[in-house]
Amino acid sequence: MMPDTSGIPLNKVTFPRFSSEVEHVIVILCRECRHSIAKGMSMTVADATSGTGAPAVSERQARRAVTSSFVGTAIEWYDFFIYGTAAALIIGPQFFPSASAFAGTLAAFATFAVGFIARPIGGVVMGHFGDKIGRKSMLVLSLVLMGVATVGIGLLPNYEAIGVLAPILLVALRFLQGIGVGGEWGGAVLVATENAPPGKRGLYGAAPQMGVPAGVLAANLVFLLVTQLLPEEAFQSWGWRLPFLFSAVLVFVAMWIRLGVHESEEFTQVQRNEQVAKMPIVEVLTKNYRSVLLAAGTFIATNGIAYVFMVYVLNYGTEELGFDRSTMLTMLIVACPVWMAGMAFSAFKSDTWGRRRVYIIASVALLVTSAAFFPMIDTASIAVMQTAMIVLAFVLGCCAGPQSALFAELFPAHIRYSGASLGYQIGAILGGGLAPFMATFLYGTFGTTYAITGYFVLIALVSLGSILMLHETNTDARRADAGRAS
Repeated sequence: MMPDTSGIPLNKVTFPRFSSEVEHVIVILCRECRHSIAKGMSMTVADATSGTGAPAVSERQARRAVTSSFVGTAIEWYDFFIYGTAAALIIGPQFFPSASAFAGTLAAFATFAVGFIARPIGGVVMGHFGDKIGRKSMLVLSLVLMGVATVGIGLLPNYEAIGVLAPILLVALRFLQGIGVGGEWGGAVLVATENAPPGKRGLYGAAPQMGVPAGVLAANLVFLLVTQLLPEEAFQSWGWRLPFLFSAVLVFVAMWIRLGVHESEEFTQVQRNEQVAKMPIVEVLTKNYRSVLLAAGTFIATNGIAYVFMVYVLNYGTEELGFDRSTMLTMLIVACPVWMAGMAFSAFKSDTWGRRRVYIIASVALLVTSAAFFPMIDTASIAVMQTAMIVLAFVLGCCAGPQSALFAELFPAHIRYSGASLGYQIGAILGGGLAPFMATFLYGTFGTTYAITGYFVLIALVSLGSILMLHETNTDARRADAGRAS
């Protein structure tokens, strides 16, 4: 079980305290990133597992864990998202040149979805071993798989060079990417939340969540830089490969930092007490299937709408509204820091208000803002479009903020990696995996973005219903509510 902590009365929570807490986490990230690169591989798991008791997590270990979770997740999602950006801008002509523009885009987004199909496999396999031998080993493995696959895509010859073998190998590498990222989220979340100080699991759990928009930001910045520096012909020929190849440098940095992370004391205690599950995934599916399904349901809208926002809108803005790539990429880049701010804010509030309450408020806001998103985009006014992206980004961040702590607290420690990963990855398939394809198909079939808006409303209602059926997992918030009621 997660360690018990004392509650904080709601009337004591202020925005200045939120600002100082978030500033504290940002300072931690910068300081520990520098420290980890300097110390690197000299840190060992033995340091974290010595002794016979279950000592409290040190402040140093908590800082190191939250930094590793943020940096590693940001780089893994950079790898995953550059494919999405490339799918919207270049994959179709490079690997499906004989298709029409519409069919080529559909094919590109279909290969994008392959990564999501593979994600539950990565979540199940790495969750199984993460619950048996530790979180750290699987996080290192996921980073290696993602790096190899991403660099492989950057080196892959196109259809013109090797024919039909090109899209086949592309699908295989995208599948490998999916396996890698499938094992990443659960492990990174547990490293952050299981090492968090008392009363800050929500805030520290936001670190790997904030790695997602950080990865989007990095991917789009690199693509923007490449498109600005290279002429169109060079970008089409070889320039689009550079963001994929740059991954090799980023993965090396993340590996150096991640190798310095200790195993969490909570999991170490499970090992000491010989409570390690023999078949974690079996126990999850037989005893905790309801939590898995509801966790997946809560994530469908956040993930699905986010991927339309991050991926499909790039294609829609360039192909249908006539904007150039740089304009669309810049608008998305501007929205990413706001997305991260929403995550930090809602995660902080979830430590006092409760995960469920914050998630419900954010889900209602998502229902409203997602319904207004495409009508605002269709104005083709840069100011209105940017406003739509910023508002939706903040609300998406508010949905994602408490998610790490919520999913981790739904499952006991000995099956937590498997349970949290499976719920998250099933939601990812049903949400983000299908969303760009569905948006392209719906717009191509009906000729209006109102069809996409209807899809947004449908999945937002599914997620709202799912979170309403979950119980509050933050014992601090439950205790505070009970005190106010009495």
